[in-house]
Amino acid sequence: MEWKEGGITAAKGFRAAGMNAGIRPGKTKNDLALIVSDSLCTAAGLFTRNKVKAAPVLLDIETVKSGKAKAIIANSGIANACAPHDMENALKMQKAAADALGIDQAEVLVGSTGVIGVDLNVSAIENAMPELISLLSDEASGSDEAAKAIMTTDTVKKEQAVSFELDGKTVTIGGISKGSGMIHPNMGTMLCYLTTDCAIDAMTLKKALKEVCDVTFNRISVDGDTSTNDSLIILANGTAGNTPVEEGSADYDIFKDALKSLCTDLARRMAADGEGAKHLITCKVSECESEEKAELLAKSVIGSSLTKAAVFGCDANWGRVLCALGYSGADFDPLKTDIAFVSEAGCVPVCKDGKGLAFDEDLALKVLQEAEVIIDVNLHEGNEEAICWGCDLTYDYVKINGDYRT
Repeated sequence: MEWKEGGITAAKGFRAAGMNAGIRPGKTKNDLALIVSDSLCTAAGLFTRNKVKAAPVLLDIETVKSGKAKAIIANSGIANACAPHDMENALKMQKAAADALGIDQAEVLVGSTGVIGVDLNVSAIENAMPELISLLSDEASGSDEAAKAIMTTDTVKKEQAVSFELDGKTVTIGGISKGSGMIHPNMGTMLCYLTTDCAIDAMTLKKALKEVCDVTFNRISVDGDTSTNDSLIILANGTAGNTPVEEGSADYDIFKDALKSLCTDLARRMAADGEGAKHLITCKVSECESEEKAELLAKSVIGSSLTKAAVFGCDANWGRVLCALGYSGADFDPLKTDIAFVSEAGCVPVCKDGKGLAFDEDLALKVLQEAEVIIDVNLHEGNEEAICWGCDLTYDYVKINGDYRT
């Protein structure tokens, strides 16, 4: 497996573009993205479990049932959720892309992110289509512009690609994602678009995507809120020429492992770029009797506001961690639990068998000042483990969300 440049255009047969369409007057950043395959793809998607779903999500849930798609159009700035003409505008957006590309409307998936409850300026999207089509590129620049176009409060774009061998062929998976706030493990937790030139049928692709999502995007949390617009979509055009991947085969495992590596990277980038974040928090729960229980415990730690605040303050307040483990709902023995804080600056054991240890406060401060802080929890009860990712809670998070709409 090899990391490579290019994001969603790294896989053969894909082009992408991004531009400022003027969806929100006065804004200058890219706000409209288009991803297109040169040939019809198998497609799979996972979507928010929030009971309140944006119109693009509802439309995509129906569109992707065919297991086929050729393009994705997505905008930022306006979520097109709970707005007076939301589904009408989602359909207009879908049609605008289909007409401009000369393809069937049912082959276009739609995404939106931004402010809820506001009508989408769909005419700006319709008017922008000729220029957007002209900007489509199979170079890394195409992915770069598309990645920027789906950003909202993100401070950095998120894109990555990986290549590997299947059946003697080089196969590539690429992706872009956005997400800084309203991030919580309850499905996709963001907008994420993945492309691959692998040959694989829709049912097998959906299974791999679900299995990978469960251990990557569903293991991150920034603020405990699950968005109305969360979408995770993958397109596979088969251009690599490999024998189609079948569930249960060695090739399936290779494909899934590569997809997991890519999605882990994107998930970590999202957690690290949480709104106002200064630290990426990684919680590893090991020697647990089941992976499911380890995940439940780790999610409780990364979701704890008090733990997040302690990491922001570089305070080795391990009691916050033990407390979060205790209210997770998981059955474990606190008197067998060890906790340590780990980073590139070193390791500080702070709790042994549920009791506090004397530790070097100066070293602890250095450990907690690093960009990534690992909270290492050992339960001493089994052989399973899970890793989840979050970020610290800072003053800037409140500033960003206090006037997000205005």
